[in-house]
Amino acid sequence: MVSAPPSTFTELAPGIKAPVQQTLLTPRFYTTDFDKVASLDLSQQSVELESVIAELRADYNRHHFVRNANFERDWSHISRETRQAFIEFLERSITSEFSGFLLFKELSRKLKGRNPLLSEAFNLLARDEARHAGFLNKAMADFGLSLDLGYLTKNRTYTFFPPEWVIYTVYLSEKIGYWRYILVYRHLEQHPEHEIYPLFQYFESWCQDENRHGDFFKALLRSQPQLWQTWQARLWARFFLLTVFVTHTLTVLERADFYASIGIDPHHYNQQVISHTNETSERAFPSVLNTEHPEFFPRLETCAQANAKLTEINGNRQPKFIKFFQKLPWMTVILWQMLRLFLIKPVDTEQMRGVVY
Repeated sequence: MVSAPPSTFTELAPGIKAPVQQTLLTPRFYTTDFDKVASLDLSQQSVELESVIAELRADYNRHHFVRNANFERDWSHISRETRQAFIEFLERSITSEFSGFLLFKELSRKLKGRNPLLSEAFNLLARDEARHAGFLNKAMADFGLSLDLGYLTKNRTYTFFPPEWVIYTVYLSEKIGYWRYILVYRHLEQHPEHEIYPLFQYFESWCQDENRHGDFFKALLRSQPQLWQTWQARLWARFFLLTVFVTHTLTVLERADFYASIGIDPHHYNQQVISHTNETSERAFPSVLNTEHPEFFPRLETCAQANAKLTEINGNRQPKFIKFFQKLPWMTVILWQMLRLFLIKPVDTEQMRGVVY
């Protein structure tokens, strides 16, 4: 049963939510060098790639995303604050999944006839992302709103990433997505009294899609020696881990109300997701961050505190040029903390490769 949307959201049309303003924290839409992707030599990981693609073909979740009777309820009892936090969570998740769909679909189209194996793989990945985005959008519709995905396609800014960056970032986004979903699922399995909506019951099987996608990009990454054998690769791996972890921290703590509404301590949850993702990344990356260093999470928390100040400044009525100078010290805090985190001695995963496997 649809319940009326909160009045705080702007609508493009009745029931169609206006997308949030694009910022550094909102999910981005990407494009890349399709010719370079088509020419990738996959021979070093051909067996693993074939194995992962066979799993994608099997489509284990083809019957999973079917709404059951649990959705046919009145959600008006959910408080306005919780409803708003949940809709914001849904919007970010929809945008992220739909961004992946667009990138993978275009890769599949551009590679057709040039690299059939990768073209098929990206088509299968796009299939999964489309299902996820559509299922989430239907969940948002239960609260009287939905996103116009066609409007998003035409009106979002597309950021160019070279294929190497795409491989690093999509691998991380899929693996961190796995941990985000499975930890919420496990928490609510133990504490069903905190389950405000049946969407979370789907997370256990759902997150296996994220896991398989990550495994595909891991095989792709390990097929390219320049992405793990060089000193530059070590720096890039740490850089992308750091940016993903900082973004995750700022996003989770900015949405602390949502996590509190389902009984999760956002600080502990953030640390769990990051630690598990960093450990998982040891299987793909030549170097990872030392999340056990005593300064690691306190510095991430300092970044989140500075981000809260930036949000506060965004909400004041000062002219833009005054806001810029008000923001400058807090942006400097975030950049300084990121530099200090980057300089913490990393974990050399290539030296412990035998242990990891």
